[in-house]
Amino acid sequence: MTTPHSTPCPEPFLPPDLQAAAGSRIADFARWAARHAGAEGIQAPTDYQALHHWSVTDLEGFWAAVWEYFDIDATTPYERVLAEETMPGANWFPGATLNYAHHALRNLHPDASAITALDETGAVYEITGRQLRAQVASVAATLRDLGVGQGDRVVGYLPNTPHAVIAFLATASLGAVWSVCGQDYAPKAAADRFAQLEPTVLITADGYLFNGTTHDRRAASLDLAAALPTLKATVLVDHLGLAWPAIRAARLTVPWEDAAGRTEYLAITPVPFDHPLWIVFSSGTTGLPKGIVHGHGGVLLEHLKILGLHCDLGVGDRLLWYTTTHWMMWNLVVSTLLTGAATCTYDGSPAPVARPDVLWEIAAHHKVTVFGTSPQYLLAMAKLGIEPSAYDLSAIRVIGCTGSALPASAYPWVRDHVGAGVQLASTSGGTDVVSGFAGSAPTTPVWAGELSAPNLGVALAAYDDAGRPVTDQVGELVVTRPMPSMPLYFWNDTDVSRYRDAYFSAYPGVWRHGDWITLTSHGSVIVHGRSDATLNRNGVRLGSADIHDIVERLPEIAEALVIGAEEPDGGYWMPLFVVLADGVGLDDALRERIRGAIGTGASPRHVPDEILAVPAIPHTKTGKKLEVPVKRLLQGAPAEQVLNPSTVDNPDLIAHFAGLGTERRQARRPHTPEGAS
Repeated sequence: MTTPHSTPCPEPFLPPDLQAAAGSRIADFARWAARHAGAEGIQAPTDYQALHHWSVTDLEGFWAAVWEYFDIDATTPYERVLAEETMPGANWFPGATLNYAHHALRNLHPDASAITALDETGAVYEITGRQLRAQVASVAATLRDLGVGQGDRVVGYLPNTPHAVIAFLATASLGAVWSVCGQDYAPKAAADRFAQLEPTVLITADGYLFNGTTHDRRAASLDLAAALPTLKATVLVDHLGLAWPAIRAARLTVPWEDAAGRTEYLAITPVPFDHPLWIVFSSGTTGLPKGIVHGHGGVLLEHLKILGLHCDLGVGDRLLWYTTTHWMMWNLVVSTLLTGAATCTYDGSPAPVARPDVLWEIAAHHKVTVFGTSPQYLLAMAKLGIEPSAYDLSAIRVIGCTGSALPASAYPWVRDHVGAGVQLASTSGGTDVVSGFAGSAPTTPVWAGELSAPNLGVALAAYDDAGRPVTDQVGELVVTRPMPSMPLYFWNDTDVSRYRDAYFSAYPGVWRHGDWITLTSHGSVIVHGRSDATLNRNGVRLGSADIHDIVERLPEIAEALVIGAEEPDGGYWMPLFVVLADGVGLDDALRERIRGAIGTGASPRHVPDEILAVPAIPHTKTGKKLEVPVKRLLQGAPAEQVLNPSTVDNPDLIAHFAGLGTERRQARRPHTPEGAS
């Protein structure tokens, strides 16, 4: 399969800044590893490809170097780095005991900001390192008094505010296990996740802000508590200032002010390297969400690597990454604290109607150094005519972008409207490893529409149909050697069968992630979309992201979704659904403009059979397009078997796309003359 991205060795859109690269932490790590860890082949500290080659050919040497470089403070030492390399089941750092929470708090200056709490109204408050430690100690003591011990589960139904960070760190400090979801989930959807865990304590807020609206979640919080029979207590957070009703319940309720306002000593419990830290959930679009369990040590090392080396974060820096608490990016945002940098929480819409440029204003005011967002946000900013450079964004070094592939058209916009020297770091990873597989670093070039390189320690490959690694052609994204942050297991998957089926059934012993990628000969990675949503026209596979990229550049189009659906008569239907910009109608002229753009920018094979206007594109709660479920709806699968409405950002769209499928099938049904039998 060839793609329009296969041009060999193009000039980079942005070469690395030599001075910044030489002074970066990743270059310092390369120098340190060459001196102290016997890193082979690294002739220059800014040679990313040499550093990456060492990191995946000498896993033990690389991860031991990460451990030493970041001065991991273990209560007991490890016996060796990797005792067992099989996947699944890799055994990292056996013998070591440590605690994530200790490392998150140890590098914070007592009087400097650790967390900047923000919302869409412009309200702000700071929590210093000293205050954070004190509140974590208080909440930990409260949880202990409520019966929470090592291995117990504490769950949060919370917006992205400091309460969630504090509650998580308090839980982790006890050796208990944390899980959280945002309050835009209905109580039943939250209970579908949390009830599996049999939690001891629920921490929930009175509501959240979004796009100028205050969402009261007091009743939803109490409904959720009632759906969790194992709870011993519920902690009630007063975030919006809404009065909690008088609660008559058998279980204890504790106001957040009481839970977090005690004067306590923080006693942190050392746990084994692979002791469960948190449980994150799959989207649950087609069934009960899977609980993915990650460990203290694996997350600690992986997040220090990606935030400290790839993002170049350290003391004095500040990260603002728009996220919700149920997206894995929240977990990564919390880990900013591991590096000694400050992090920001943000409650609200990323682009509220009243203040669509609010995040840029915040970034300027608070001297944010790493600004994280999504492709949809950057494209929306361009189409709205927002001018970020109206603010002083000189502190921003990196624009991080994840959630889907960032189209090439966004790169010039960031250069021209944010800053010419800003590194645009498009990344790809997953909740599964709560990190990234490929991204960028201060020492890597940037190519428009491409991810700069596989991440350090990630043995990334693209496999063809025969399971052979290929370069400059599309293949399955696989990881051939283990990463410390791969899941320990799935919750309630006692025989590990669901875990094996999810990632290792296609290539035993090799992680298959489910994305189509191209590894280029110049070292970059191109993401083409989900492999289970691949378009297959006349035996030729096409990546949906290649089409979305082209169509969403057009000013008339707000968003697009292309689907390839096999039909019962052996036919193949490839419609393109488009959401139109305000004031735009879909006429024959626009259809021809779209077809022409696709044919020129991709190939004639990529041109869809039909172009249909829809009110919106359905997404998961974390913003991923629901390609496979829409395909199944169009093919006639019952909606209740395809999608759980509570996991979709706009549940009304389920009926809309199911109706389109019904109309299609009726139109193709052979006509039976009246009276015929």
